[in-house]
Amino acid sequence: MSPVSGRWWAQQAWVHGAWAADVLLQADAQGHWAAVQPGTPAPPDAERLTGPVLPALVNAHSHAFQRAFIGLAEHRDSERDDFWSWRDRMYGVALRITPEQLFDVAQHLYTELLAGGYTHTCEFHYLHHASDGRPYSAHGGHDLAMARALAEAAQATGMGLTLLPVLYERAGFTQPQLREDQRRFATDLNTVLRWREQVRGWALPQVTAGLALHSLRAVRPESLRELAALNAGDPGPLHIHVAEQTAEVDDCLAHTGHRPIAWLLHQGLLDARWQLVHATHTTPAEIDGVAASGAGVVLCPGTEANLGDGLCDLPRWLAAGVPLSLGSDSQVTRTWPEELRWLEYGQRLVLRQRNVAASPGRQPATAARLFEAVRGGGAAAAGLATWGLQVGARADFLVLDTADAALTGLPAARLLDATVFASPQRPFAAVYSAGRRRTAPPEAAERCRGALQGLWPA
Repeated sequence: MSPVSGRWWAQQAWVHGAWAADVLLQADAQGHWAAVQPGTPAPPDAERLTGPVLPALVNAHSHAFQRAFIGLAEHRDSERDDFWSWRDRMYGVALRITPEQLFDVAQHLYTELLAGGYTHTCEFHYLHHASDGRPYSAHGGHDLAMARALAEAAQATGMGLTLLPVLYERAGFTQPQLREDQRRFATDLNTVLRWREQVRGWALPQVTAGLALHSLRAVRPESLRELAALNAGDPGPLHIHVAEQTAEVDDCLAHTGHRPIAWLLHQGLLDARWQLVHATHTTPAEIDGVAASGAGVVLCPGTEANLGDGLCDLPRWLAAGVPLSLGSDSQVTRTWPEELRWLEYGQRLVLRQRNVAASPGRQPATAARLFEAVRGGGAAAAGLATWGLQVGARADFLVLDTADAALTGLPAARLLDATVFASPQRPFAAVYSAGRRRTAPPEAAERCRGALQGLWPA
């Protein structure tokens, strides 16, 4: 792992939402930006970067263990195949994977995510217990063995990490207990609050913790109300899957009298700490309510497409000014340019228009508007004060590879557009987090291969 160099100079860098020329970047000893100075001649002691510089992004929603499942659910064996049948098959890996295998899979995943332009990941972590459903301490281990595997994988790769232990109490609105194949997920409110504090107590570099609630169908209403009291004043983020599937919306409406987001608003629960993951199926009134609350929305376009979730109302989310971020979720895509491309192209297909996310007169460039939206929203999703090429933010950045065939010969002002829409194969020549250049641990791919062969023998 290379040391912090402290000073870099870029001929071009993305500062305050636009390309700036001749930018001096200086990190402090803790790996945060001490200075970002456009219009500065290259000092002799600064490292000259080989290409234009972009901020890295936060991956705001990840289930690392599902990296072991990608490509294994793309056959249909019955008349109907949807999110719920995919979920039943996905539980196969959830019931088998060990902490050791999770470390190997997550280490490889985090190297892929770093190469894809993410330098911080929010792990929506509900795979808590041993395969028999008992805590790991009942087997002589540590109850946070799975969470620790994720943290150690992040440390091994240089990935920043926000661990989100998940409250998961029941199988559905009318199912007060978990299903047998959900036994590894079982938690109660006091336990996940205690686990959050334990993770914070690890004091690992670039590792922090928040809290997650699996979904309204999986959490009792009284637990949500109790959380509002027990968690008052804690600054950490709160994530929840919400309104991903129409069946979930219908069930919630039938059993509570409200759609999921409307129920959260009606209860007065939402504030700027909350992150609504997916929020695919919404009404204009719900979007306006979320905007008024200050809550953010995490979009996962690749996974939402793979699972057939549907398309969010992106134009209205953008117009309302709701903080947005991106998530790799089930890991079927692991680069943010591809996620942004999916996000825009889905809207183009359904609306039969082009440059849907652009804002003529304000920000006519689609890629720039989307990139800035998710750059800013990612900080809140991860529980970080700020993010990007600005003083105080962590010194995380990407160096574009202008030798990539898709970027060759393009005007400098169009490089972000091409990074998203020209489909470069390897857009980034270098990735830095906390002021250090990150490269894949040499053994990561082989260890992942061994873990997958153990999970899915030929």
